Amino acid sequence: MKASTRSRPWQPPKSAFAGFRFPPEVIVVAYRWYLRFNLSYRDVEGLLVERGVGVDHVTVYRWVQRFTPLLADAARFARHSAGDRWFVDETYVKVNGVWRYVYRAVDQYGQVVDLLVSPRRDADAARQFFRRAPSTMKVTPSEVVTDAATVYPRVLDELIPQAWHHVERYANNPIEADHSRLKHRLRSMRGLRTDQTARVIIAGHAFTQNLRRGYYSIAVDVPPVRRIAAAFTELARAV
Repeated sequence: MKASTRSRPWQPPKSAFAGFRFPPEVIVVAYRWYLRFNLSYRDVEGLLVERGVGVDHVTVYRWVQRFTPLLADAARFARHSAGDRWFVDETYVKVNGVWRYVYRAVDQYGQVVDLLVSPRRDADAARQFFRRAPSTMKVTPSEVVTDAATVYPRVLDELIPQAWHHVERYANNPIEADHSRLKHRLRSMRGLRTDQTARVIIAGHAFTQNLRRGYYSIAVDVPPVRRIAAAFTELARAV
């Protein structure tokens, strides 16, 4: 005779914050301060200490590395669709003393579409970027604006032949201006040590920038000055 089997009671999914010494509210505030403002990990440590929270700057670093992909993934279903006109360019950052190239795109509304951190600046890197960005956003651009780099016409003809490729002086100013914002933020970080750290930080900057600009349907009823804080609080409950 078969033993009766009891169904296990339903249990909610385990929070990503489970097991951490500090509550989610503290972790999310530290995370948000770091990505939103021009602060170093030690700056965030000092601000928390002033509020009676003794957290080491290395712990703040670990929180940023841990929760950036989780919160961005939780928000992806609320993300607005990208426009069909993309401004694409690459910039460069130093990672542990070695140059890395960051391919980035913004659409005609200013939303950061996607990015790629690559050890090379060549056709393979451009090809990887243009394969991933349309797949990530589920949007194929009808127009792509780039600089005069020789790799772009060949890669675009191969991967997005229907898109009009536009190269003209000053036409790429939107992405150049956005690069400047990223560089300004990275200067206060006192260096990037690994490629993985660079990917997470640069992606986190883009995610926070898009949230702040209202490209996610999160905390839409909150005044703009409080939107990003409310959005992170809401996202923390989802992970």
